[in-house]
Amino acid sequence: MQAIDIMTPKVVSVGPDTEVREIAQRLLENRISAVPVVNKDNKVVGIVSEGDLMRRVKDVEKHGHSWWLTLFSGGKDPQEYVKTHGRKAHEVMTANPLCVAENTPLHTIARMLEKHHIKRVPVLREGKLVGIVSRANLLQGIANAAVAPTQSPTDDRKIREAILNEVEQNTGVRSENISLIVDGGGVEIWGLVESLEQKKAVTVAAENVPGVIRVENHLGMMPPGVGYM
Repeated sequence: MQAIDIMTPKVVSVGPDTEVREIAQRLLENRISAVPVVNKDNKVVGIVSEGDLMRRVKDVEKHGHSWWLTLFSGGKDPQEYVKTHGRKAHEVMTANPLCVAENTPLHTIARMLEKHHIKRVPVLREGKLVGIVSRANLLQGIANAAVAPTQSPTDDRKIREAILNEVEQNTGVRSENISLIVDGGGVEIWGLVESLEQKKAVTVAAENVPGVIRVENHLGMMPPGVGYM
């Protein structure tokens, strides 16, 4: 399996000039923990995580009532100041984040996440953003990798794309909260939805796609304020 087989294809992203307040709102609204920052050509220039935003809160708690002490301190870090006080994505983001190509094997992605202590990695096609792989996506892919496929990876990818399109366009379920694994025509669905009706709708969407031989729906209910990725 490769990145294209497990990635979340609909990625919530922001532009370099997106305000920090708007980024925080998108994280909350989409129940995610980070967003890639892309330029006008859809190329990834950075990533903003909830950790980047939380650092601003910690900075205020630490220094908010003792600003006068800075008058007597030296060695100020201008880069850190921009990170904790910047108002736009390009000022607070982690620039030039690690990315993978869509054909990167799962074991390579796993080593990358472990080595660099990161939770997710953007997926690129010809240098442009086409998806994102989180730890949850990766674990589900690894769990399915031992199953011998009965049809080609190309067929499985077409089935996966068809299911995601059907879910996005006709069920009212946000496909970015779903992790989909298709192997030999067998479909496993993971992630979080808001109701049992949404869970059933995703099952039906998968069952109606030609080439699907079985569907295992492991979707859970989404508690308020809890993200999946």
